[in-house]
Amino acid sequence: MKDWDDYRFILALARQKSLRGAAKALGVNHSTVSRKLSWLNQSAGNDLFEKTPLGYQVTSLGQQWLKTAEEMEVLTLSAERKQRALTDTELSGKVSLSLSNPIAEYILPEAFNTFNQEFPNIELCIDATEAVVNLDRSEADVVVRSAQNPPDHLVGRRLFPYSVCYYANRDYFHGTSEDNFTWIGSESDPKHPQWIEQSPFPNKPVKTRTTGYHSRYLALCAGMGLARAACFMADQNPVLMRLPGASPFPTMDFWVLTHPDLRDSPRIRAVMNYLTEAMRKKQSLIQGELPI
Repeated sequence: MKDWDDYRFILALARQKSLRGAAKALGVNHSTVSRKLSWLNQSAGNDLFEKTPLGYQVTSLGQQWLKTAEEMEVLTLSAERKQRALTDTELSGKVSLSLSNPIAEYILPEAFNTFNQEFPNIELCIDATEAVVNLDRSEADVVVRSAQNPPDHLVGRRLFPYSVCYYANRDYFHGTSEDNFTWIGSESDPKHPQWIEQSPFPNKPVKTRTTGYHSRYLALCAGMGLARAACFMADQNPVLMRLPGASPFPTMDFWVLTHPDLRDSPRIRAVMNYLTEAMRKKQSLIQGELPI
């Protein structure tokens, strides 16, 4: 195999585990991927993948080709990033930004608007998702994330931790007997998680469990129980109140990061500087220090 597209196919199928997923990742149809797999197996003299109940798995022969494909991807993406950095001399062009939904929805919406006014020639492509993107694979140019220890080779700024606290819907808290208080927790929480033991109502049970932060937040707002929430979300909502005796406590730090190959791009620097300043302006809210 000499064609980079062949190695891209191997990477896609190894990561997606299905012909349909690989087709979507490569921007081709299912039959094209099926034919490509047959051709590659024939060219290699044996199967590179085997179909299992868990999807397509790389064979021992396929592992050799996969290792080469990963090495080629690193070199290719690095060359593309460095070329971009060399040619990026103006405050114009596209910048892909990845951040979580809470940051996009509760901290930075006004900043995005003013950024567009201040930098009309920079096209900001915002991907608000909980999925952690890989900057080494050029899945984004800039990320704003909470993390304990991001990869050491990435460059950017460590900001400050966001805080969480214990909350209730005001009507639920004042209209429900304390004997009937219950908690809203995560589906992955144990029966009685430690965070409840540290709360103002440590002996109340978890009655409602959800799979994501947003559904827990909506359940909290709807008055389905007590819950822990990020201060920058809950303190802005007038239907919510902090539980008596509860104080905010810090969690993970926020970071604004990019790949070192892009650090000298004017438009990347502009985006990172702007987002950093916008986050710092909201520091009191993020750390639960605003009067409520």
